[in-house]
Amino acid sequence: MKRRRASLEWVAVHSLGVAAALFFTLPFVFVFLTSLMSDSQALSRDLVPHTWEWGNYKSVLHTPGFLTWWRNTLLYAGLGTVLTVVSSVPVAYALAKFRFRGRNLSLMLVISMMMLPPQVVVIPMYLFWAKQLDLSGTLWPLIVPMAFGDAFSVFLLRQFLMTIPNEYLDAAKVDGCGDLRTLLRVVLPMARPGIAAVALFQFFYAWNDYFGPQIYASENPGAWTLSYGLESFKGAHHTDWNLTMAATVLVMAPVILVFFFAQKAFVEGVTLTGVKG
Repeated sequence: MKRRRASLEWVAVHSLGVAAALFFTLPFVFVFLTSLMSDSQALSRDLVPHTWEWGNYKSVLHTPGFLTWWRNTLLYAGLGTVLTVVSSVPVAYALAKFRFRGRNLSLMLVISMMMLPPQVVVIPMYLFWAKQLDLSGTLWPLIVPMAFGDAFSVFLLRQFLMTIPNEYLDAAKVDGCGDLRTLLRVVLPMARPGIAAVALFQFFYAWNDYFGPQIYASENPGAWTLSYGLESFKGAHHTDWNLTMAATVLVMAPVILVFFFAQKAFVEGVTLTGVKG
């Protein structure tokens, strides 16, 4: 009876797992198959292409501005991720390992910034970047602030760094390492999963960001990103669902590939951030 019960539990658990996997996977499969259909078939009820129209992707790539959107998105996501990680790690290290007056207050300020909706400060920030610095129509108002850290990234890294035993830091200081050298030689190698998680979170956010480019770059098509340009592409090809789906696949593919190859470090980093408070 116990063996039979264990077998039934195994079947039930794996059936739920397969059902959940299909629930999340089938929309992507539908988008991919539609992207390979002809114009007429994309408007029909067919689920599988009669002929595989790989030329749809070539048509999308030759759309004026599409490669420019790609370049802008890579600049925004790549440079923004590097700046966020570089600026957030020292702050998280100080909040996690240093003892100083006002540390708890600083941590509360970081948490409060996480709770502040970006829409609250969008008007004064736009007036500052557009009127004072004349940077409207570019992505720099979105990239430059990342050089000053991100509240969520600081908090996540702080939680991860709390899991590193202080004995390692004490041993490094006994060997003559200062705070900066301890951070570079001891803390950073041990914090790779947490840094990877923060980098992926920031990369995904910047890659999918629609609100920021709409505010600052909408007046200049040469500064559009993929998320904002895709809306324009859909409006220009509202009846060509095969091309719209092909463009959607090209926008999603880099994010899916990055997560696929980095999921181990991502999951490990997110899991370990909750070990200590």
